[in-house]
Amino acid sequence: MKLHTLALPALLFALTASAAPITDPVEWINPLMGTASKPELSNGNTYPTIALPWGMNFWTPQTGKMGNGWAYTYEADKIRGFKQTHQPSPWMNDYGQFAIMPVTGKLRFTQDDRASWFSHKAEVAKPYYYSVYLADADVTTEIAPTERAAQFRFTYPKTDEAYVVVDAYDKGSYIKVIPSERKIVGYSTRYARGPLPKNFKNYFVIYFDKPFTSTRIWSGNKLAEGVMELTSDHSGAVVGFKTEKGEKVGMRVASSFISEEQAELNLKRELANDSFDTTAQKGKDVWNKTLSRISVEGGSDDQTRTFYSSLYRTLFFPNKLYEIDANNQIVHWSPYNGKILPGYMFAGTGFWDTFRALYPFLNLMYPSINREMQAGLVNDYKEGGWLPEWSSPGLADVMIGNNSASVVAEAYIKGLRGYDIETLWQALKHGANNEGPMSAVGRAGVKYYNELGYVPYDVKINENAARTLEYAYDDFAIYQLGKALGKPQSEIGIYAQRAMNYKKLFDPETGLMRGKNKDGSFQSPFNPFKWGDAFTEGNSWHYTWSVFQDVNGLVDLMGGRQKFVAKLDQVFSLPPTFDESYYGEVIHEIREMQIANMGQYAHGNQPIQHMIYLYGYAGAPWKTQYWARETMNRLYKATPDGYCGDEDNGQTSAWYVFSALGFYPVTPVVPQYVVGAPLFKKITLKLENGKSVVINAPANSDSKRYVNALKVNGKAYEKNWLSHAGLMQGAVLDFDMSDKPNTRRATAPADAPYSLSTDPQH
Repeated sequence: MKLHTLALPALLFALTASAAPITDPVEWINPLMGTASKPELSNGNTYPTIALPWGMNFWTPQTGKMGNGWAYTYEADKIRGFKQTHQPSPWMNDYGQFAIMPVTGKLRFTQDDRASWFSHKAEVAKPYYYSVYLADADVTTEIAPTERAAQFRFTYPKTDEAYVVVDAYDKGSYIKVIPSERKIVGYSTRYARGPLPKNFKNYFVIYFDKPFTSTRIWSGNKLAEGVMELTSDHSGAVVGFKTEKGEKVGMRVASSFISEEQAELNLKRELANDSFDTTAQKGKDVWNKTLSRISVEGGSDDQTRTFYSSLYRTLFFPNKLYEIDANNQIVHWSPYNGKILPGYMFAGTGFWDTFRALYPFLNLMYPSINREMQAGLVNDYKEGGWLPEWSSPGLADVMIGNNSASVVAEAYIKGLRGYDIETLWQALKHGANNEGPMSAVGRAGVKYYNELGYVPYDVKINENAARTLEYAYDDFAIYQLGKALGKPQSEIGIYAQRAMNYKKLFDPETGLMRGKNKDGSFQSPFNPFKWGDAFTEGNSWHYTWSVFQDVNGLVDLMGGRQKFVAKLDQVFSLPPTFDESYYGEVIHEIREMQIANMGQYAHGNQPIQHMIYLYGYAGAPWKTQYWARETMNRLYKATPDGYCGDEDNGQTSAWYVFSALGFYPVTPVVPQYVVGAPLFKKITLKLENGKSVVINAPANSDSKRYVNALKVNGKAYEKNWLSHAGLMQGAVLDFDMSDKPNTRRATAPADAPYSLSTDPQH
């Protein structure tokens, strides 16, 4: 008994420790989450991003070869350099990159020769600080970032042959060493997605705190003789030092898309006279301030780590492309015309992914940064003639849809102001009614869509059914924005009409969406398990649910609520059958669905991620509660294999963050959130307007995942949605959690979230 008595306080502490508020959220993040990935199988396809939220420049250790989109993979055992990167994902690859690498002994500068073995046991990865021991060089490298600059610290052994290699990459680069200033300047012109203006350059400046004992310039795999600067296909420099054992050599680096002088300005403004440790501490403070807008209590350590690691990923993209000039004016280099112009600019996002949850999350928790992003979209349109559906950093020809409509409309509808919305209104109409200079901009097949109400299957426009479904939602977004702006019905009525175009692809025989030929007949033969073809990175079972604007209308098409719920259930009960013939191989998105053991539910890709929340439209919200928790439990963890597919610019992380809060934005341009069930016992949202949303679920546990009752501001609440305006005014949500489903709460048709077909004003 004595042993038990002694153990009791410790046991109580163990049970209550995780219930304490998180005061240092950045320390719960694992930047290596999702890095155990490869082209054949994505567990996130992330890299450890050492950067500040929405910073212009990121840094990452580089294990992959130059030009390989998989810059860092957890299974690798060698590091080739430390890369400044702007890469949104491996599939998009990079632009404006260059690399730094310390070496010792024999002078080695090519990426293979300078590579060093390393171990994760001697690696520390935090958002604001990175450190790794490079075994072959016997050097520890540390990095502390700012938005446009960074400090490095190299700890060397005793040697007369200590070096730092600067690699400006191939495809055209410049390097110059200025020993008297302990300085290197240069630029890189490499980019993966174009075309870009011919003057695209990422200018960099580098300062060391120790004089050079040697300097060399190199080109390709050869040292150049007797020169201190070089312009070539692949330029680089090596500077050398004599060091004592344990000696720390500091390096300060900044870059600019505008000019070398602007890079100098960025360095002086952001690093000033700060020490390495001060820069790291300032970065930590920025992260903690940004992350602390959401505090969670009462989860397990794993849940807390996964939550903050996912939140970290949501806070990068799109990243800043703008800079602050000598007159403290916001300016940017234009990826459209190559000019230096006033105002905001962002890059590195794909709206096909991020319109779903990432932008809704910004509008809820960080509206001021999205206000900047909306102002940046105005400049995108003015300079490029189109809104980018994928920016990297200019218009990228990848993915489908016209989902800039959702991103623009949602921001305004949810209250953002202070930018030129009229220009964006014109941009939306232009994008909706014209084909772009590439199929990913504007609307491919727009003439067919506007005439027939769908993009036909048999007119050589790929992924036609997916395009139709997304265009219909995008038309709804334009209609909603038009109403908010007070535009006349004569101007916006057509968009409300087109928002119903999804009905044209619904096949009553199968109860699924199906490609349709120009003559009005459905495509035949039809295999609902066939990926691609009429759909985008998914099959009919995934895209059938892409009726964000009118879920009730889809319920009716399927024969009513009971049949709709049964159809949703089938997604999980069907085997993970697939037909990959359109691609000619099993693409990684297929494999990720197959191995997840969740039937046809392909959470590793975006089209179906909202589907779990559709049960509440048909009177079965407890099934949303069950499957949201299952997905969080099974498919997310703060480990190198912690995602279930491509993380994709914050979207897959934003799904987790919203789901952990207990609600989700199924229809982003409608200011409502569909209720799920929270993951933690208590969550506090500190809104930018000074208000707070407190989400209480004291009985919450893995077994008690069902919502028995919900009170909003102390009053019983039966709806299956929460209003954006209500949350923005501050709110207290009290969830009574149970281990048994409440099959009566929030099940009446009047409790369902918004649908266009039940809108009395439609």
